[in-house]
Amino acid sequence: MEPLIPVLVGILALAAGFFIGIFRSKSNARSKANEIINEANREAEVLKQQKMLEAKEHEMKIKNEAEKEASQRHQKFQATEARLKQRELQLNQQQSEIARRRNEIETLKVNVDNQQLLLDAKNAEVEKLHREALDKLEHLSGLTADEARERLVESLKDEAKTAAAGYINDIMDDARMTASKEAKRIVVQSIQRVATETAVENSVTVFHIDNDEIKGRIIGREGRNIRALEAATGIEIIVDDTPEAIVLSGFDPVRREIARLALHQLVADGRIHPARIEEVVAKVRKQVEEEIIETGKRTAIDLGIHGLHPELIRMIGRMKYRSSYGQNLLQHSRETANLCAVMASELGLNPKKARRAGLLHDIGKVPDDEPELPHALLGMKLAEKYKEKPDICNAIGAHHDEVEQTSLIAPIVQVCDAISGARPGARREIVEAYIKRLHDLEQLALSYPGVIKTYAIQAGRELRVIVGAEKINDAEAEKLSGEIARKIQDEMTYPGQVKITVIRETRAVSFAK
Repeated sequence: MEPLIPVLVGILALAAGFFIGIFRSKSNARSKANEIINEANREAEVLKQQKMLEAKEHEMKIKNEAEKEASQRHQKFQATEARLKQRELQLNQQQSEIARRRNEIETLKVNVDNQQLLLDAKNAEVEKLHREALDKLEHLSGLTADEARERLVESLKDEAKTAAAGYINDIMDDARMTASKEAKRIVVQSIQRVATETAVENSVTVFHIDNDEIKGRIIGREGRNIRALEAATGIEIIVDDTPEAIVLSGFDPVRREIARLALHQLVADGRIHPARIEEVVAKVRKQVEEEIIETGKRTAIDLGIHGLHPELIRMIGRMKYRSSYGQNLLQHSRETANLCAVMASELGLNPKKARRAGLLHDIGKVPDDEPELPHALLGMKLAEKYKEKPDICNAIGAHHDEVEQTSLIAPIVQVCDAISGARPGARREIVEAYIKRLHDLEQLALSYPGVIKTYAIQAGRELRVIVGAEKINDAEAEKLSGEIARKIQDEMTYPGQVKITVIRETRAVSFAK
């Protein structure tokens, strides 16, 4: 038992120490909690004071801003009130001025009415004196006022006509001397700088052969070869007694060229029969079409024209096989294009546009379908279809006055087309039409009273009119030349220009016996 006592004592001591420790730790924790609570209360009090201060500051700030805004509004109200008072003062002054002017106007109106009464009285007196003077003049002259007025008007009218005719001729002569000098220089320089060959086209092509034996082979048995050739080419082939020659007749130059080349290949090859003819014609047609396109491209390159539609290039190539009054259409278009470029350069315009319009101005003559439209309008529609510029299209459509000219290039194309067509040797004219044109010129001038004889000379480019000296005086002769020129312009079609010369001759004849 004795050894257990110390053990029990130790256990009791440990338990006592344990409980004492727990008590002390609880006491410390309670004290620390009290300290934390006190610290939190102090911080809450400080934070409360800060928030109250901030609230007071914000309240003061809002109050100051409100007072400032109220002050500004008060100042604005005062300024507005001052402006209104100033405006009211001005309105009062204007009303006073209006009232003063109204009084002045009333006074002036009374004065004007008085002056009008005086003026009416004076006018009545003047009218009375005028009537008395007019009656006295009528009594002295033996004519009424209306009769005298008519005589005076007639005499003044005759004098005015004579003076006007002379004045007009003087102005026209002066204008021709000053204005046409530069125009002639430009036209002559353009013509001199452009040289082109003269080409005459026919509706037939002569195919030369080495001997007449080939004619029989071309005709074939019972004419089957020549019928096959005519059917394939659309050209009439004339085989007659003409030595070493076969005539190809047709109005389409492209078909005549196809027929000529096909005959050349058939004769050179020696095999002539319907199947071979169809094969050769188809091959030659393809070659000619390629040549047409190549000709169009080469022409555009030679003239420095770019960006043309392929169909327009093909039409330009087809111009090689077309003619207008015996003048090759491609040569005419090239010449017109070069003339347009030169003239546009002289006038300070765009020569490239002018050259382009000059080349395309006659494309309406070579379409495949050939609708019933004037070639200028058709060419304008084709140019619009293939995206040419509006001024180019207008120049094409207006070169024969089918449409109104709206660009500066249009009159240049018209003039250059006339220059190229009117050049001596460029076109071939039928004799009957030429004689009829000269006769129409003479008869047109003979239709005027006082004309005795007329002579159309220089291939119809000058008309000389002889008038009776006793029927027409010098002033009327000048007037007659202008009237004949205007009538020719309105009623006749001719290349270039026509000069009208009126001759009035007075002869005195006596005999010595």
